[in-house]
Amino acid sequence: MSARTVETPVLDTPVPRPGSAPRALLVRLNTPTVRTRLGSAAGVLILAVLLWRLGTGVLLDGLRRIDGLSVLAALGIGLVTTVFSAWRWALVARGLRIRLPLAPAVADYYRALFLNAALPGGVLGDVHRAVRHGQSTGDLGRGVRSVVLERAAGQLALFAAGAVMLLTMPSPVRDDMRQAVPLVGLAALGACAVVLALRMNRSASSRRGRAPRPVLAEAREGLLSRRNGPGVLLSSLVVLAGYLAMFVLAARVAGVGAAVTELLPLGVLALLAMALPLNVGGWGPREGVAAWAFGAAGLGAGRGLAVAVVYGVLSLVASLPGVIVLVVRWYAELRAGRRTVATAARRAQEDTAYAPSLTASAEPVAPAEPAGVAASVAVLPEVSIEKYAPKESTRLARSSLPFSAEPSEGRPMTPESV
Repeated sequence: MSARTVETPVLDTPVPRPGSAPRALLVRLNTPTVRTRLGSAAGVLILAVLLWRLGTGVLLDGLRRIDGLSVLAALGIGLVTTVFSAWRWALVARGLRIRLPLAPAVADYYRALFLNAALPGGVLGDVHRAVRHGQSTGDLGRGVRSVVLERAAGQLALFAAGAVMLLTMPSPVRDDMRQAVPLVGLAALGACAVVLALRMNRSASSRRGRAPRPVLAEAREGLLSRRNGPGVLLSSLVVLAGYLAMFVLAARVAGVGAAVTELLPLGVLALLAMALPLNVGGWGPREGVAAWAFGAAGLGAGRGLAVAVVYGVLSLVASLPGVIVLVVRWYAELRAGRRTVATAARRAQEDTAYAPSLTASAEPVAPAEPAGVAASVAVLPEVSIEKYAPKESTRLARSSLPFSAEPSEGRPMTPESV
C-alpha cells in the first residue's frame, strides 16, 4: 500500500520584515498623549527619588517660611513678567498681521500660565492659548505660529543671557562651559559655512524664481524686524529678569543667604531644566538640577531642593489671577450659550404659532355672491359676442403702431390716412 501524501495549502500570510516591530512601537510611542504621560511619569519619578534621598525636613521648613509678604512680592513679579510677556506676544502677532490688543493678551497669558502650572506637561496652557487665539482671529495657522514664535523668543533670550552668566559668574559649570566654548564656536562656524555653500551653489534664476519660505519670513518679520525687534528684545530681557528675581526671592524665603551673583547662575540652570519635557507642570527636572547645582556649589542639595519647591509654589501663586480669567470667561460663555438657546426656543415658538395662520390663508375661499345677482345672471338671455365685437378695422387701427405697413379697410396707404 502506498501512503497518500496530503498537501497542506500554503496561506499567503505576510512575513514580518526584520525591524518592523520596533519601528511600529516607536510610531505608537511618538504621539502627544504618550509623550505627555511619559514626561509626567518621569517628573514624578524624579521628585520621588529626591524626596527619598534628601528627606522632607528642609523642604517643609522652606514651605513654612512662605508668608503674606512673599506672596505679595510673587504676585507683583508675576504681574510684571506677565504684562511684558503679553506685550511680546502682541508684537509678534502684529508682525504676522494679526490684531491682538494688550488687555486681552494679558488675560489670555494669565490663563495659559495657570494651566501650564496646573496641568501635566507644562505646555498645555500655551497650546490652549494658541488654538483659541487662532480660532478667534479666523486664521488658526497664524495664531499658533504667533505663540510658537513668542515662546521661542523667550527661550532664545534665556539661552543667550544664560550662556553669558554661566561663562562669567562663578557656577558649578563655568569651567566646563569655558572648555566647551571653542568646540561650540567651531560647530557654529561649520554650520554657517555649510549654509553659505548651499546658498552659493544655487543658480541665479532659481534664487530669483523661488519665493522665501513663509515660516522664515514670518519669523523674521515678527522677531527681527526694525518695528518689532527692539520691543521683543526688551520684553524678553525684562521677563528673564523677573524669573531670576523670583528665584532669588525663593532662595531668601528658603533661608539661603548666598550672594545674588552666586544665586543667578544656579537660577539659570534651574530655568534651563524647566524647558525639558519631563515634568509635571514644571516640577521634576527643576528640582533635580537645583539640588545638584546647590550641592556642587557647597550650599547643600537639600537647600537646592527647598529653593526649587518654593520657587514652584510662588510661581503658582503668581499665576492665580488666571483662575479669575477662567471663571469670568466660563461664565460669559455660559450666559452666551443660554441666551442663544433662549433665542432659538422663542423663534421656534413664534414659528409654531404662525404656522396655522399660514395654512389657513393658503386655502382658497370662494367669495359669496348675492342671491339677486345670481338670479339676474341666470335670467339674462344669451348675448351674441359677434354683435358687440369691435370691427376689424377698428381693431387694426387701435393695435397698429404709427407708420404701420398694414392696410386699413383695403385702401392703399396714403399720407392722409396715416
